[in-house]
Parts: sequence; C-alpha cells; structure tokens
Amino acid sequence: MKIVELVTKDLRFPTSQDRSGSDAMNPDPDYSAAYVLIKTQEGLYGHGFTFTIGRGNELCVAAIEALAPKVLGRTLEEIVQDFSGFWRKLTRDSQLRWLGPEKGVIHLATAAIINGLWDLWAKVEGKPLWKLLVDLSPEALIKTIDFRYIQDVLSPEEALELLKSRWPGRAEREQEVLKNGIPAYTTSVGWLGYSDEKIRSLCRKALQEGWEAFKLKVGASLDDDRKRCRIVREEIGHRTLMLDANQVWEVEEAIEWVQALAEFQPLWIEEPTNPDDILGHARIAQALAPIKVAAGEQIHNRIMFKQFFQAQALGYCQIDAARLGGVNEVLAVLLIAAKFGVPVCPHAGGVGLCEYVQHLSIFDFIALGGPLEQRRVEYVDHLHEHFVNPVQISHGRYLAPSAPGYSSEIKADSIERFTFPYGSFWNKEARSWKD
Repeated sequence: MKIVELVTKDLRFPTSQDRSGSDAMNPDPDYSAAYVLIKTQEGLYGHGFTFTIGRGNELCVAAIEALAPKVLGRTLEEIVQDFSGFWRKLTRDSQLRWLGPEKGVIHLATAAIINGLWDLWAKVEGKPLWKLLVDLSPEALIKTIDFRYIQDVLSPEEALELLKSRWPGRAEREQEVLKNGIPAYTTSVGWLGYSDEKIRSLCRKALQEGWEAFKLKVGASLDDDRKRCRIVREEIGHRTLMLDANQVWEVEEAIEWVQALAEFQPLWIEEPTNPDDILGHARIAQALAPIKVAAGEQIHNRIMFKQFFQAQALGYCQIDAARLGGVNEVLAVLLIAAKFGVPVCPHAGGVGLCEYVQHLSIFDFIALGGPLEQRRVEYVDHLHEHFVNPVQISHGRYLAPSAPGYSSEIKADSIERFTFPYGSFWNKEARSWKD
C-alpha cells in the first residue's frame, strides 16, 4: 500500500468570537488544526492533524510539507513493520532536527503525520485505533516505540514485562469500557472569559447531563477566582473540582494563590507555572499536597515527561495527542507513567483532541490497568460537529468509538469553509466579524 501524496490544510475556527477556550494565558484563541491527508496508491486516506490556537498554524503546515518526502513512496506495510525505526528516521533528519529537537513546530508536524499513519493502519485493519492497539501483542507494541533517551528509567525489556504483567484482566477491562465507557470531566463550564451568570447556568446544564467532575480556569485575579470557585462549588456540591492556571504564575506565586483557593477543595492545580520548569513543579507539588499538580499539554516529549516523573513533580499526567510525536511517543509516556504509578488524564478540547485521546485513554486502561476512577479524560463541548466520527458522551463518560480509524477525519464541507485564508468563512464571513 504505497503512499503517493500528502495534502495539507490550514484549518482555523473562530472560537475567539465567544471566548471559548479563553484562559489566563490565552485570552482569545482561534482553535486551529494543521491537517494532513495521507493518500495511498489504492485511494485510501489516513487523516492526521496537530492542534494550535490560530496565528502560526501555517508554520505547522509548512513543517508537515518539509517532512513529507520522508513518507512519500513508502508503503504502509514497511512503515508499521518497523514503526519505531520509521519514527526515529522522521525525527532524526540532521537538518530538520535542528528546529527542535523533538519539540515545537517540527514535533507538532511529526504528530500530524504519525497520527495520520495510525489512522490509515487502523482503517486498513478495520478497527478503531484503541482496538488496534489493544489487539497488538506486547512484543509488537514494543516495536512501535523509540526508547532512545528513556532507557535509564524504562528499557524495552522492562516495558515488555510491564505489559505482560498487566495482561491478566484485559478482557474484563475491555468489556467494562464497552459497557460503561471512560470517565470524563468537563472544562466547558469554566472558561475565563465567561460571565458569572454563564458559569452558573453551564454548571446547572452539565449537572442535568450527568457530569461529576468540573474544571475551572484561574489565574487572572485572585478575588475573581475566589468568587468563581465559590459559584462552581455552590452549584456542583461535593463533586470533583479541578483548577487550571495555564502556566501564568511564578513558582512561589502559584503556591500562595492555590493555598488561597484550597478551601474549595480542588483535586488538582493544572499547569501552575512554565511547562519546562520541572523543579518548579516539584516544589509546588510538595508545598500544596494533598492538592495534586497536573501538567502535560505543553510538555514536549517523553524525555521531559521522564524527568517530571523522576522529580515527583506530577500527581496527574496529561498527555497531549498532538504535542507529543504521535501515538508512538504517547505509548512511551503511558508506559513510564504506569511504572511510576501516576494516573494519566489526557488533555483534550481544542480541535479534535477529544476525538484523539479517547482512544489513548481506553488503551491505557485496558492494557495497563489501574483504577478506572483515577482516570478522567478532559471534554470540551465544541467543534465536534466538524468530524465524520465525533466523540459520543453519555452521563459524563466517553463511549468507546467503533468506527475504524483514529476518529480524525474532518468533514469535507468544514474543510472548504474553514481553510485559512481562502475558505468561504474566512473569505466572506470573517470580514464583517473582523470589522
């Protein structure tokens, strides 16, 4: 199955119009996707993307195009036969690597391509991605992962034994997921740009829909945060509350600020400071216990995650399916997290991140076990209407997807309308909005 073409699209959605996605660091995002269609000689397509918040999305598109020659002309069979070797070749180009290495725009582009290849593979096998992963033998799964730079904490042999040790109970865990889904939490109630009245009404609506866990954006004003936390706690009662600062604080400021919000009993504080500050996160985690620290949506790669775990800086691991270098690198982080006993609660929202991470979280639970109640996958209720196979949510839980692939295909009419800058929305409707 020879790959003959990669088609890229710069897709942008005007979420800044109603401040959906707004937080202390990102007040006016336009949720966007650098989207790639991987075409085979037989006319089959794999669909992949990476997520940005607007300006600069064209850089990710250009980076995908720069990596395309390493994919074109190869067959899907040769790629998946040595997927870890292919992943390393894609990330080890001596000139392109200089732009990372394994971080930033070039790594986001890697994620788009790699995720598109997994989508293609799953479609060829006729399985949703989570099922493709679950059905791979431990030996085959290990062969998809590049263990370079992480073998001081997890060797291939140790990872293989870890997978085999969690094998008992897999069938029962799979049936549990198929029957009940995966627990989720909603961020849709608590964007920073929302009014108090909107937050209160959204909480009430979410409760009616069966939600049991809620996340609130914080970090712009302590007085306002206390007021908004009080509103949410009044509405949700004893249910789970999480806070997210989106990196806005200094280390000591984060400690003091969250201590001032501790009366509202948050489960975690997410991204309290710069995402590269491993020791700063460790200091915050130590000072705020039993409130946990969560992070990961802007942690670049498996090497950074390794160090966060070593430093005991994370109470919850929030992998991002489009910032890490695709499924292969996500698998590495899931295994390291399992070794360190840190629950994985993926970052989602954005464009299609919910569609992606449901597969990863289902695999994590089935293949690596651990209490299901410790896993909560983020859910944000927008932009799903643009996907051919959108997520399905019931009573605050992701239902296991059944369609073949990675749930990553965007509808043709959405591509036509929101391709930047020539799609019909940006060419016509956006003019009056911007004016």
